[in-house]
Amino acid sequence: MKRPNILLITTDQQRYDTIHGMGYDFMVTPNLDQLVSEGCCYPNAYSSNPVCMAARHNIITGLSAKYHGFDDNYFEDDPKVMPYDLPTMPQLLSDNGYDTIAIGKMHFQPCRRNNGFTKMELMEEIPRNLEDDEYAMYLKAQGYDDLQSLHGVRHLLYMLPQRSLVDEKHHGSAWVAERSIHHLKENGGNRPFFMWSSFIAPHPPFDVPEEWADLYKGKTFPPLKESKTPISELAEWKKYIADYPNESYLQRARELYYASISFVDYNIGKIIQQLKDLGEYDNTLIIFTSDHGEVLGDYGTFQKMLPYDVSARIPFLIRYPKKLAAGSQDRRFVDLNDILPTVLDIAGVDYPKPELLPGESIFINNGWKDRTIQYVEHSHGKLRWISLRNRQYKYTYYYGGGHEELFDMEKDPDETTNLLYQNQKEQILKIKKRLKEQLLAYETRYGLDGYVKDGHFIELEEFKSFFYRENNPPMFPKTQENVYMTLEEEVKRAVAHETDVHLEELDIRFFEDRGVLKRERLLKEEK
Repeated sequence: MKRPNILLITTDQQRYDTIHGMGYDFMVTPNLDQLVSEGCCYPNAYSSNPVCMAARHNIITGLSAKYHGFDDNYFEDDPKVMPYDLPTMPQLLSDNGYDTIAIGKMHFQPCRRNNGFTKMELMEEIPRNLEDDEYAMYLKAQGYDDLQSLHGVRHLLYMLPQRSLVDEKHHGSAWVAERSIHHLKENGGNRPFFMWSSFIAPHPPFDVPEEWADLYKGKTFPPLKESKTPISELAEWKKYIADYPNESYLQRARELYYASISFVDYNIGKIIQQLKDLGEYDNTLIIFTSDHGEVLGDYGTFQKMLPYDVSARIPFLIRYPKKLAAGSQDRRFVDLNDILPTVLDIAGVDYPKPELLPGESIFINNGWKDRTIQYVEHSHGKLRWISLRNRQYKYTYYYGGGHEELFDMEKDPDETTNLLYQNQKEQILKIKKRLKEQLLAYETRYGLDGYVKDGHFIELEEFKSFFYRENNPPMFPKTQENVYMTLEEEVKRAVAHETDVHLEELDIRFFEDRGVLKRERLLKEEK
């Protein structure tokens, strides 16, 4: 009997409410809609930790940060390495005869660590060395050797409207599809494969190719969510990353965010078509999801790393006709921790220490995992929070300052009113007590060590938000600086066709004060 293939397709920073076929009619996603109609959708899916690096290590290990060590994004000034004896999904599959292939953004550390993949072609968001990144080398070979902002301009324009500096044919989303197709053809159905096709989009910058930039132009979107009680200090901090002089900037940014998703959808269609051409479509477990969401202006803030659904809840689709009815829906809670046991279940591969896994195969009904409760965690120190959701309530504890939130998700699904804000009603406090006890038990079992003491959450110094902008160092080493066009030139090219963007309105001083760019050169009129 032929062994099943596994195709894991992920996007980066895609909200749960961005697939037309799941009821969000303003979206244009025909290929994801096909997966909805032919497979099963999971409307209550969550990221186990809503930030890039942590979520991806949860995916490949099936474990929480307690074991793999990545509870947040870590960079050059704070390096980490996952324990080398920790089993990973690609390694277990490779050891059992699978062709294991990684294409696109992995966000491993070190970046070239293969974690069991036998073939790996990287397209990282911020590659530091040209030779480490297959996509960067590909662009150089295509004549883009003067370009540093491979995935959109981050400095000054991070969350702002802009166009891709790369043609549609060579855009990162197109490259992931092209390389995935290449490896599918190379495999040819001769050996079972596990392939992870990982797109950077719609992660900001929202650098959409010209041909797709106006797909949502002028469209009306669902109204932004507004909080009636104070949002968390961490959420307040995330406001600073967006520099929107007026509402037209945010409207346009939303248009490009959604267009970025539609462009990914178009390229997913190419990968799926190749599976069909090979005759492997019905023999392949296809999982589509994202590492986390994007707040995108709700509550007046942005980004991820927050417990609110727009940050932590994700799209999640599975097509596997041997086990799932077409057009079905499963409303149980599922999360990224469930991917590894689900994949191993279908592949017939055992995990060496199943008692460590917080997740369970989605194909098991009435198993040991309680799917009426969902847990989410994030970060460490005073930035750390942990959250629990059941069918009616969501409770979150913030270690910095010991702040708490409680939302009635049935009456208030948009999370606008924190029931614990200036509220000491006995009924509310009883609900909080019950949920807090459940959360304490989970944190003790699967959370970071040292955050529960004598049966209580510890309380750390309160986190205070501060002003910042996205200001990563240049992408490639300074020794190559003379090869590239200036940042000012990249900025001007990226916004050349974005009529809503006026550079003189932006926070140029922040970057000029840090020696990143020069106002005079940026605003100089070209002759």
